[in-house]
Order: sequence, then structure tokens, then C-alpha cells
Amino acid sequence: MQLSGKLRGVVGAALGTVLLPTMAWADPVRAVSAGDTAWVLSATALVLFMTLPGLALFYAGLVRAKNTLSVMMHCVGVACLISVLWLAVGYSLAFDGMGALIGGLSKAFLRTVTRDSATGAIPESAFFMFQATFAVITPALIIGAYVERIRFAAVLAFSGLWLLLVYAPVAHWIWGGGWLSQRHVMDFAGGLVVHATAGVSALVAALMIGPRDGFPRELHPPHNPGMTMIGAGMLWVGWYGFNGGSALAANGDAAMALLVTHISASTAGLVWALLERLRFGRSSMVGMVTGVVAGLATITPASGFVGPLGGLALGASGSLVCFCAVDLVKHHLKIDDSLDVFAVHGVGGILGSLLVAVLASRVFGGVGYAPHVDMAGQARVQLLGVGAVVAWSAIGSVIILWVVKRLIGLRASYGHIEDGLDLSQHGERTYPA
Repeated sequence: MQLSGKLRGVVGAALGTVLLPTMAWADPVRAVSAGDTAWVLSATALVLFMTLPGLALFYAGLVRAKNTLSVMMHCVGVACLISVLWLAVGYSLAFDGMGALIGGLSKAFLRTVTRDSATGAIPESAFFMFQATFAVITPALIIGAYVERIRFAAVLAFSGLWLLLVYAPVAHWIWGGGWLSQRHVMDFAGGLVVHATAGVSALVAALMIGPRDGFPRELHPPHNPGMTMIGAGMLWVGWYGFNGGSALAANGDAAMALLVTHISASTAGLVWALLERLRFGRSSMVGMVTGVVAGLATITPASGFVGPLGGLALGASGSLVCFCAVDLVKHHLKIDDSLDVFAVHGVGGILGSLLVAVLASRVFGGVGYAPHVDMAGQARVQLLGVGAVVAWSAIGSVIILWVVKRLIGLRASYGHIEDGLDLSQHGERTYPA
């Protein structure tokens, strides 16, 4: 079995040329490859492009016009804050050492990392930056759960604490040599580390911050579906770097990850459009691109382990299940997860993390499993990983939101919400009055 390129590179750097019997999948240290480095640097730019401007535009088009700028500001603010925290301690907590639960602090501020430091076949500085873009987009995804009603200061406080207390530990468990990686959990590019953590935390945030005024009686339509489509297109393109770059090499793993990512997204978009047609009598632009994103989230954990048939299956199943989850969360549970972060990213990431145990089989064109692991055993490991990540994300988010609420407050005042967060929180407007 080929585990995530991120994990293989980290373990190779940590263990040198020693291959432990229980880690037969670890690569020895190799000479730095110019081709691999060039690909990872390009993928890094693509992943940052997903947040700025991709996610910012995708979310901004879905809110009311008076809150457009605030959503963009949230994305920019989170990107800046998380980048600094990742340098300070986040990267070290996630990728320093082989402890079961959390990393160390020897790489805080990269004080032990030089220009010659390598992770696998790429410079460690390139690996740091690639991982930084993942750390940025994950809390940025949660923004969609609380748009149009949260204080800007609360966004920054929650996102910073969440990175250190939720994201960094989970990244270490799965990609940094922690207890789940030692059990050979399969998460190639972040179905658990990114989408499950963000989705579950988004649901918690929506519950604790409360719904938008008038919900669920008043459901405000997106003010600019065209802006949302542009943002979705940027996310789709950026996802090539997100999944393909996770091989940490310019090789067949990266190429296949990119291929199945595209097939899953395409299949999911078609399925979502069909489901809308069957239910509402028409297919919408916002619906189709939401389906594309659902397919992208669902393929993410499996992208390095499955073949084209797996991409088709994950795209179709992800679109169907996420479509039903949107209806369940909003209309039956009446939770105002405003931009469907849990239903699309959380449910998609969890579904892909479970189905990879089946679709990674060589029967379906996948790469197979670790030595002495069969499909049933892998399924048990995946279920354990999902349960642990969901529980940690939920409990951690409850605690962080409670602390932030006590210290600075979460919800903007009624007057500020009525005026629109663009003007009341930032003193600017996206559109002329």
C-alpha cells in the first residue's frame, strides 16, 4: 500500500535510511529532486489559490450583498493569522517528532530548519509551505457556517485557537506519525484532517452562535450566483494541487490523484443537477457547483489510493449523500449551517474516508492495503479514525467557542447585523449604496 505522500515524506525525513518493521511503507531519505520540488511549489500556489480568492468568492456570492465584503475579509484575515501561527508553533506541533498524540516544539519558528533541510525528496521549506496552505483553508472552510452574524474579532480568535487545539493534533495523528498513522489509516489529502474537522466544527459553531434572524422562515437567496461559480471554478482548479500535490512527487501517484479528482468532481456535478431536476423541476448553477465541491471533498481522502472507477463511484455517492444531508440539516434539523459546510465538506470527507476502505481494493483498480491488512480490517481502522476525529473536533470546538464567547463575544449586535457586516464591522461596502 502507498500511504499519503505527506506522511511518507515526513517519516522518511525522521527515520533516515532506517526502515522499521512496522513501517515498511516509509521511504528512506532521498536526494532532493528538482522535478518533485517544482511540482510541490506549484501545488502550494494552487492550494492557496483555493482560499484566496477561490473560497472567498464562492462564499461571498452566496450571502446577501451587504455582507459580501465581510466574508472576503474573514478569508483574508484567517489566511494571515494562520500563516503566522503555523510558523510559530503549528507546524512543529503537527510534524515534529513521532509522538502518538502531538508533536514537539523543536521546529517552532523553523529554528532548526535550514535551506538544506529536506523532507523526502523536497526541501523542508517547500513541505512547510505546502502544509501551511492546508492549515489556512481548513478553518477558512468553517467561515461558511457563521456568515452574516459573527464579530470579526471572534472569527480570528476562534480560528487561531482551533488551529492549535484541533487541527494540529489531528494532522499529527494522521500525517505526522501519530497513533492513527501507525494504524495505517488512509487519508491521502485531508478527508479527515481537513474536511471532517472543518465540517463537524462548522456544525458546532452554527449551533452555538445561533441562526441568522428569520431562519428558517426566511431563506435569503445568493446575491451573486455568478460570483459563486467563479469561486467554485477556482476551487476545482486548485484542488489539483490539493490532491495531486499530496503525493509530494511528480509521479504516477500525483497524476492518478489528479485524474480521479477531476472525474469525481465532474460526476458529482452531473448527479447534483439531476437530483435538482427530479426534485424541483430545474437545475441551478449554485446547485451544480455545490455538487462539484461535494465530489471534490469526497474524493480527497481516497485520491491517492483509488483508480478511475473509484473516482466515478465517490463522485456519484458523494453528491447523492451530501444532497440529502443539506436537506436534513437545514429543513429537518433546522440548523443554520448557512453555506452547508457540514453537509458538503464534513459529510463528503467522512463518506470518502469510509468508502476508501472498499475502493482501494485492487479489484476496483486501487492500490491495495498495507501488509496483513484486508478490506474488513481497513474498514475498522477508517471507522476508528472517523470516530476519533469527529469527537475531537466537536469537543474542541465547543470548548473554544465557549471561551471566545466569554472573552469577546461571538455574535454581532442586532443593529450591526441589520446594517450589514460590511459597513458595521469594516466601514466599507462592496457595492455602492
